Amino acid sequence: MNEKEIAELRRRFRSEKSNITSIRGCFVNEGREIVSQFNQSLGLMGQDDTELILTTIRKTLSGRVGKNLIDIEFATSQVAEGAEHKLLMALRDSKLEEEEAVQGLYEKIISSLEIEGSYLILLVYDAYDVPFRARDGEEQAEGSEEVYRYLLCSICPVRLTKPALSYAAERNQFDHLKVDWVVSAPEVGFLFPAFDERSTNLYGALYYTKNASESQDALIDSLFHTKPPMPAEIQKEVFRSVLSETLMDAEECSYDVVQAVQGELCDMIAEHKESKVPEPLLINKGTVKRILSSCGIDSDKMINFEDRYDDAFGAETTLSPGNLVDPKQIEVCTPDVRIQISPQRGDLIQTRILDGVKYILIRADDGVEVDGINIEID
Repeated sequence: MNEKEIAELRRRFRSEKSNITSIRGCFVNEGREIVSQFNQSLGLMGQDDTELILTTIRKTLSGRVGKNLIDIEFATSQVAEGAEHKLLMALRDSKLEEEEAVQGLYEKIISSLEIEGSYLILLVYDAYDVPFRARDGEEQAEGSEEVYRYLLCSICPVRLTKPALSYAAERNQFDHLKVDWVVSAPEVGFLFPAFDERSTNLYGALYYTKNASESQDALIDSLFHTKPPMPAEIQKEVFRSVLSETLMDAEECSYDVVQAVQGELCDMIAEHKESKVPEPLLINKGTVKRILSSCGIDSDKMINFEDRYDDAFGAETTLSPGNLVDPKQIEVCTPDVRIQISPQRGDLIQTRILDGVKYILIRADDGVEVDGINIEID
């Protein structure tokens, strides 16, 4: 799924646009026991309560594609006879009314989810009458293409508030604010089926994780029985390791080469953002080889890079460059100093050896501050 498709669904989770009539779920305590279950009608709730619930659930469709929102693909055999896919289809087709399927999903989540404290499992079903979109991009409500029927699951931690002091102006006195349970933003969740090319894709789902360094492998296996994707933060660490080992072997692990690789990837991210292309930007090992070649790395040395890339990610794996570099800054560190600079101004830093001592040089024409104080460099 791309950003536009996700944004289109996210707009559904507003009280004036939503067809969601009820919300199902359960409260799970620290002992991994279901304390209570509920199936509440949104029509019987107040406007403010309904909006808060929809806002909370909507966050399961937030974050960056490829980092927080990850495509899940089912094999043909799973769609034909897989137990996990069959369960998800039963939940969707019954509009969350098949009790055995609902309880089965609860059991799968509780037995595999690793999360501290209590939490809520929230489930909603929606039928979206997808409007026809003309060539100019304008939507035509009367020309519906299909009805996209889907379910969304959000898993939200429930935490106790801290004791606090409040002030009641109408009584002109201080009060002790009572400790109470508060529902936090979703930690994980999923959408099924996928909404690809603005149409139902029963061979896919969209998985959400708030923490890009964790993917909840056991939960993904339990829900989808598929190999969990490498978390975005782990991708970054592995890519840095592959690049570092390759450049060390080539005896080219210099600031200029590393900055060139990061700068090129950052430029690609910026150009893709400006182009407003909805499909996510992806690169493969060929992309990185081309960048290394432009830096003068010998082609024979890049064989090692190919082998390391294949071992780490898989030969045909594509990666989001936004998961590999920070498009906002380059960070140069020594044991005692940390320097941050925009990728577009990586040329301001140079490395030199002066009188046998290694230095990092920063061009500083004007506007130099030390602890917020402007200084002069004589």
